[in-house]
Amino acid sequence: MEAAAQERELDTLSDLEERITRAVQAISTLRGENSQLQERLKVTEAELATTQAAREEAQGLVTEFQNENGQLEMRLKQATDELNGLRGERKQVKARIEKLLGQLDLLSAS
Repeated sequence: MEAAAQERELDTLSDLEERITRAVQAISTLRGENSQLQERLKVTEAELATTQAAREEAQGLVTEFQNENGQLEMRLKQATDELNGLRGERKQVKARIEKLLGQLDLLSAS
């Protein structure tokens, strides 16, 4: 009977050894995975920082473009207004010249 008890204790001890070995292997595997994940996290954070910097630069360029575009639109409106004013003056000058030519024609006819 004592041999059977010893055998059960050995089986129990063997089971415990096996469990501990599996636990050590699992911990080792998890540590390796954790290390890989930490490295991926660092790379991802670096990529995020680069992307954020590029985004901020792009937003700055958009703002600059919008400002320049607004200035160009204002200058275009001023040029259009000036052109319309010059066209009006040209019509007036043309009308005055036609009037003067008409008067010269009357003088020539008389």
